[in-house]
Amino acid sequence: MIKYIIKRLVTALITAYLVATLTFFIMNMVPGGPFLSEKAVTPQAQAAMEAKYGLDKPLGQQYLTYIGGILHGDFGLSVKKRGRSVSEIIFTKFPVSARLGGWAIIVSILFGVPLGAIAAYKRSKAIDNIIVVLSTAGIAIPSFLSSTLLMYIFSTKLHWLPSLGLNDAKSYIMPVVALALYPTFYIARLMRSSMLDVMGQDYMRTARAKGVNNFKSIFKHALRNAILPVITYLGPLIASLMTGSFIIEKIFNIPGLGSEFVGAITSRDYPMIMGTTIFLAVFVIIMNVIVDLLYAVVDPRIKLK
Repeated sequence: MIKYIIKRLVTALITAYLVATLTFFIMNMVPGGPFLSEKAVTPQAQAAMEAKYGLDKPLGQQYLTYIGGILHGDFGLSVKKRGRSVSEIIFTKFPVSARLGGWAIIVSILFGVPLGAIAAYKRSKAIDNIIVVLSTAGIAIPSFLSSTLLMYIFSTKLHWLPSLGLNDAKSYIMPVVALALYPTFYIARLMRSSMLDVMGQDYMRTARAKGVNNFKSIFKHALRNAILPVITYLGPLIASLMTGSFIIEKIFNIPGLGSEFVGAITSRDYPMIMGTTIFLAVFVIIMNVIVDLLYAVVDPRIKLK
């Protein structure tokens, strides 16, 4: 186990380094610059700003400086939010996105897993067909459309829920539902498929032959093995939801990391774009390592080497 963890950590460090390197050079390949949108910028003023942010140095030197800063937890200064570092912005906005994403993850698991299990248990019956149709629709509908519909119905027409910000408990409802809609139904379909596969295994047929109650055999014995693909999906899901859904945060005007990332792209704030991308990549890597370790907890037959 210890050797496996060390190996995964080394692999994670290499992956994070490659992501940082690719992000840096791709951003510097993009035509234009972060100061082109400034109004009436003289060549002297632009040269002074480039010198301030180190953009006047050779690309190789910029790269070494940037990698050195990352190793010390410094992603540089934001070009558009003068006087604020990228690290400060990320760790200020991340808790907002994490709270929103955390609730969305809980909702997705609490509804997605039972729906998938029930659909498998009632295979080819009316409830199974209903769940399959709802799952297909939930996966197919884009998040910006579901968000708009929720706002139109519950805010504009019924005036039940606030449409902007996260000022109270009620303001979380629509963003969380919109954020959890896709993963809930994706987990349901994943769970149904996995459960049907497990239900056809020899040990399940043996359990039924011994007289074990069908409901008990499915939800006690099959569920533990069928949930492994869902755990695999949870790694990148947790990382993406907790670091902010870009579209959802922008629509509901939520001051999280996702909206900051969108704003950085539109304003060409290169340090902010690179810092957020690297932060998300590292978060995904960490969650994947944790998920791999959870395999051995959920299913003792899995040996980590």
